[in-house]
Amino acid sequence: MIKKRKKNPYEASASGFYISMSAHKARRIIDQIRGRSYEETLMILELMPYRACYPIFKLVYSAAANASHNMGLNEASLVISKAEVNEGATMKKFKPRARGRSYLIKRPTCHISIVLEDISYEEYEEDFLRRI
Repeated sequence: MIKKRKKNPYEASASGFYISMSAHKARRIIDQIRGRSYEETLMILELMPYRACYPIFKLVYSAAANASHNMGLNEASLVISKAEVNEGATMKKFKPRARGRSYLIKRPTCHISIVLEDISYEEYEEDFLRRI
């Protein structure tokens, strides 16, 4: 039996599939931003000198747009609660070499998913539970 996870109404997500970079290089960036606030994450991603930062920046920005437009959440109170990188399919091409041989070129891809959570909801919930 497959159990469906209950969707938190204070979470917004964005996913990117078949992004052409290795999962190892993307994880290096994701580990730096996991658990940080939305605004701090944007600053970190703009200043890091890695090629993997741009697609991750676009995903974080898209998740924040989903949170503000679809759920009406404030962007200032968003925190990256979950960020994961999985390996995707590897594109394979052949490059011709000397003496009629061929050389295999592998282009790895990855799938990135980012979940933003509203922390003002948690503060409200803790305050509510203290009053009871």
